Amino acid sequence: MSRSERVDADSAADAVAAFAGGEPVLIHDAADREGETDIVYPAGSVTPAAVARLRNDAGGLVCVALSDSVAAALELPFMQEVLDHPTAAAHDLAYDERSSFSLTVNHRDTFTGITDEDRSLTIRELAGLAADPDADVFAASFRSPGHVHLLRAAPELLADREGHTELGIALAAAADQPPAVVVCEMLDGETGGALSPADARAYAAEHGFPYVEGRSLVDALP
Repeated sequence: MSRSERVDADSAADAVAAFAGGEPVLIHDAADREGETDIVYPAGSVTPAAVARLRNDAGGLVCVALSDSVAAALELPFMQEVLDHPTAAAHDLAYDERSSFSLTVNHRDTFTGITDEDRSLTIRELAGLAADPDADVFAASFRSPGHVHLLRAAPELLADREGHTELGIALAAAADQPPAVVVCEMLDGETGGALSPADARAYAAEHGFPYVEGRSLVDALP
């Protein structure tokens, strides 16, 4: 095995170990895809401080990705399929065939839903529900629209699609975590564009988080 292959394998193993311990991982999807690095958390480990980190250090959209089986059990649609509006007719995405976006939700025990405390509560409750999905419990416990965006993973995960949604859910499965993960894009505070892989690696090293390329996860995970 070459040195570069060894580094990739170690990165994937480190990512699984960190996720199993409830720690975040930085995942860069691919230069020829979105070309973005997301901070990815197991949803059950998201505290108000974690939401603050996502807001301040990442800056993108805070979303919860759910596995396809959980989404089906909760009767979650793809948003593109239910919007009765001309903008939903065709997305024409440059990097993928479709969007993973589903509903937006708040837990019913939140107030506005947008504070760090409120969003972390919504996210943790989603993780608990993902471990034992029930559509009636979902309807009774959450309201929509809300401030947490839900994403629906592809049925066969990385065999179907190699987005952060699927990478995160595959990582959760390997780490024996519920199939619910938080993903948030890292943006450059000066340019407003995607944070460069070099800067994302530096951030990961500074904070002691694993940084992993999507390709090494695709190669290492089932």
